[in-house]
Amino acid sequence: MLGQSTAPRVLLPLLETQTRTVAGLAADTPAAARPSALLLASRFAEFTGWMAQEAGDSIAALGWTDEAAELARAGGDPYLGSYALVRRALVTLYSGDAAGTVGLARRAQSGELPPRIRGLAAQREAQGHALVGDERDCLRSLDRARELLNSDDARSGTEPVIGTTHVNDPAAMTTGWCLHDLGRPKAAAEVLDRECRRLPPHALRTRARYGFRRSLAHAASGEVEHACAIAGELLRVMPAVPSATVNSDVRRLARELSRFRSSRAVRDLQPALARVLAPAHF
Repeated sequence: MLGQSTAPRVLLPLLETQTRTVAGLAADTPAAARPSALLLASRFAEFTGWMAQEAGDSIAALGWTDEAAELARAGGDPYLGSYALVRRALVTLYSGDAAGTVGLARRAQSGELPPRIRGLAAQREAQGHALVGDERDCLRSLDRARELLNSDDARSGTEPVIGTTHVNDPAAMTTGWCLHDLGRPKAAAEVLDRECRRLPPHALRTRARYGFRRSLAHAASGEVEHACAIAGELLRVMPAVPSATVNSDVRRLARELSRFRSSRAVRDLQPALARVLAPAHF
């Protein structure tokens, strides 16, 4: 919950200390309980990596992600290392590397892996295909993701959930995300409108992530005033949850709206857009 409502730069020192502390305690824990302590440390490391990426430090993000995989293996979980590939694929996605994103995501879809990891990997593969406009493979990957994430095995685990816990239907939300990149903004807006209404109010970071993609879809559909209204609400919460990854869509939105400079709604929104995009520490 702190990660959904707090700036990454505030959380990172705390998370780094907690991860080191839990990992250190695990080393001194009796052998019978050590695996559980190591697995707990791996979850701390995974989340620290995510906050590092939100702060704009991809190198640190990958380093923490690798450490999470190592801690998990030491704790007897052979699967989190594969989820680390999904996390790495997110870094390549935001850098615009479609081939790298697809390649990493495919490596995390072995039949031996839990359905949730394979489903999340299939989603990431779909996003990679969408970057280059490959609609057939994108939709095929989304279908596979939907089937895996909806399976009983993916929903009935007793361990902490891997990946997002705030998106009710990850495959549907990712479909909306991909449809925009595939050049179908109106369809994307319809899906994202529906799915964003289902997000919990406290999940500010998640609401911003998908909300700006929703605004972008509406802008690309020519619904400029509606896009500005959506973005205006989100820009007010961005100082509380600054995000290097969300800002990639804020920049895209600013470029899209620049085509409509004659619109009063666009002119009124531009100062707030500029403030969010100004160089700052996350």
